[in-house]
Amino acid sequence: MERVSIYEAAGGAPAFVALAAAHHNRCLADPVLEHPFSHGIDPDHVEHLAAYWAEVLGGPPTYSTKYGDHSEVVRVHAGHDMEPDLGERFVACFVAAADDAGLPDEPELRAALRAYMEWATSAMYGYNARDAVVPSGMTMPRWGWSGLEESPVIEERRS
Repeated sequence: MERVSIYEAAGGAPAFVALAAAHHNRCLADPVLEHPFSHGIDPDHVEHLAAYWAEVLGGPPTYSTKYGDHSEVVRVHAGHDMEPDLGERFVACFVAAADDAGLPDEPELRAALRAYMEWATSAMYGYNARDAVVPSGMTMPRWGWSGLEESPVIEERRS
């Protein structure tokens, strides 16, 4: 029998909306993490974030269908010359937000969520430099119980 996805184990779409909202609130309350939001907040940020995490963690392709590909997400976070501890703070907020959102307190689920976010924040540092160039057409990463299942790649555009 095939195991359910992380998305399903977490509680599906409602769980990811709650997680994104809780994480967003924690970031706004953090004196370092709130800085990126000082330039304004997209009113649909929580919805987009929930859809992105849900898709990466085994849910439906809502983000890539409605909002864009992985390149769009990376572009939002690229070129900010982030402090080295920003990733650790972000992960800590994410882990705490899982509690705030009422996600199941299942150790394997929590470990998979943490591992994903550690990988994701580390990957973003690859585009941290002010002059970072994000390629277009990057596919969505896929994260499963054993880690990265599908790494972002640049899709070939055919005319």
